[in-house]
Amino acid sequence: MHDVIPTLPDSDRTLLAASLTCFAITGVANAAVDGVELTLGATALAIIGVYGVARYAQSVTRRTLAQTALGLWLSFLGVASTHAVGLETVGAAVPGPAAVTVVALTAITWATLLAAAGATLFLGFREYGSPAPADEQVIDGETSDYSTR
Repeated sequence: MHDVIPTLPDSDRTLLAASLTCFAITGVANAAVDGVELTLGATALAIIGVYGVARYAQSVTRRTLAQTALGLWLSFLGVASTHAVGLETVGAAVPGPAAVTVVALTAITWATLLAAAGATLFLGFREYGSPAPADEQVIDGETSDYSTR
């Protein structure tokens, strides 16, 4: 008898939220690069973010991961449209300091882009590693079209 109780894969959204936060900080740091230390710190945060997305990808089903990736890509496209208008223009149109809006939009853009790319990448790894049904006749090298005598 087994001692392990099977459980359903649960979604650890805190990992995804932490990854998005790491990516947002990385994006802001990238926009304000002044020194090597800041670049190294941003790179370390990006690596931590990718690790969080990888752990999230392991904890959810393929369907949930695909839906998450699609949602992140749609979010990225929505936020990226503000870049077409111009971040300063959007910042001037929104109440409050324009600089805060520009930094927030930059952070959201980087967070959604990197998380969407990571989720899509890990979804691809999962699909590549999954067993695909194959025709046994093709595997064995037998064909029924002609005789090999």
